[in-house]
Amino acid sequence: MDPVIVVGAGPVGLSLSLALAGQGVPTVVLDEGPGKEEPRPARTVVLHSDTAAMVNRLGCATLRDEGAYFAAWRTVRRRQSPRRSTFDDGPAPLHLPQHALTRGLRDAASAHPLVRLVTESRLDSVEQDGHGITAHTRGSETTWWRGSHLVGCDGPRSTVRKLLGIRFPGRTAVERHAVAALRTELPWPGEALLHRSPPSGPDEVTARPLPDGVWRLDWLLPPRGGLVTPDALVTLVRDTLAVWCGGRTPPYDLIDTGVHTLHHRLARRWRDGRAFLAGDAAHLLGALGTQGVEEGLRDAENLAWKLSLAWHQGASEALLDSYEAERRTAVAARLRAADQAMAVLRAGGGLRTYLAGATRSAESLLTDGHLGRGPLGAQPAYAPPVAVREVPTATDPGGPVANVAVTAPDGSTVPLRDLLGGRLLVVLVAPGTGVWDRRHWLGAGLMPRLAAAVSALPVRADLLVADSYPGAPAHTVLLVRPDGHLAATFAGVRPAELYEAADTVRAGAPGPAALPAPSTTPTAVID
Repeated sequence: MDPVIVVGAGPVGLSLSLALAGQGVPTVVLDEGPGKEEPRPARTVVLHSDTAAMVNRLGCATLRDEGAYFAAWRTVRRRQSPRRSTFDDGPAPLHLPQHALTRGLRDAASAHPLVRLVTESRLDSVEQDGHGITAHTRGSETTWWRGSHLVGCDGPRSTVRKLLGIRFPGRTAVERHAVAALRTELPWPGEALLHRSPPSGPDEVTARPLPDGVWRLDWLLPPRGGLVTPDALVTLVRDTLAVWCGGRTPPYDLIDTGVHTLHHRLARRWRDGRAFLAGDAAHLLGALGTQGVEEGLRDAENLAWKLSLAWHQGASEALLDSYEAERRTAVAARLRAADQAMAVLRAGGGLRTYLAGATRSAESLLTDGHLGRGPLGAQPAYAPPVAVREVPTATDPGGPVANVAVTAPDGSTVPLRDLLGGRLLVVLVAPGTGVWDRRHWLGAGLMPRLAAAVSALPVRADLLVADSYPGAPAHTVLLVRPDGHLAATFAGVRPAELYEAADTVRAGAPGPAALPAPSTTPTAVID
């Protein structure tokens, strides 16, 4: 069978190719560039618990080598004493240079036998038929490429989007930031800072730590301000550091600078037959602390398991349509929340009553965006086709599951998110099993009946056991999608209901068959 063609080799395209390859789907990644990342320390990415876990599963070594977790988050207004938030109740955000993330993903993709990276290949045409999709490139390999599907992950000026004739409306330059990466010592090592209305300079400044004493600083600029000269940026650096360090500018090493202009845009459609859009090709966001790259990674995670099912078994049109329905709705809600919050935070407008949580302080809203909470930052929840909730838990159907410890099929105990990305997961909440060897309880109690029910499901699933799950009583059974969203909960073993819920997740896709071994040659080139 033909591979999936991925256009674009940024974080989203590489993540999608690795996620597909991990499920036995070959991919061809068409990269317009030379295959090398330009180091830009001032261009960084913040990953929260779900996206950091996803990238880690894909084998990106740079997370632990070149990223820094926030030790705390500090919020200051004018000269007031800072409010300090720690991460005792969950994982801290991870901050790393975007080029390091891309390089780590590229290294993992280069080492995978089911991923072929083709550099200096510019897409110039796409043709579809009932059996696949054909793409033509010019450059290092001027040829036609045949694929089962094609995904445009080729950025805000997406060639795929333009070839498909999909409009990309939105707002231009909603925020402008001067940014700098510098090495210095600040009074709060490893802690991120949001400073609103400082004594001098722009109305808002953030500082986020990187490894080895490096910081990324962002200054909010006037929306219609002039050019930021090198001298003006040095003045910003010196004045800001002096405010934070008791009136004296500490020694610093300025590594990288730039001006970052943020746009808000949303493609009208994310699917056209066998072609899809993801990442910046489908949406642009980033104001008020939201993270465009992170939303693109969520696109990849949502689409990968659906394309995998299509490649192996022939997914239904409804399942493939659900990618746009779920992800576009989630991003649209994020953009709408940011636009409404900006009227409150930036211009003192009157939309406060329309935004959930907007009665809180401006600093709290901004903190939510930066820390992945509330309407500006929380992980999305998807409306399930049928909300099966026989047992209430702390997670509603469609919401992201809690990352509890589970016992895997090999008997190891791992975080639940480490096992996402491939099959459905069926989790039995069985208090006490965490202290027993797997062989002692695998054939006891509910397990034999549940194992039989799982083996009979219309899609492949793994059976796991958790000692506990937030809000769930003993013997609760949870059905979890491959992207970590809760599909259903049941009181005990309910084979018919579990089958129906799994069938709903696959949205009418064909049942499992004896699948051939995946090809290790991920290209189908028509000369």
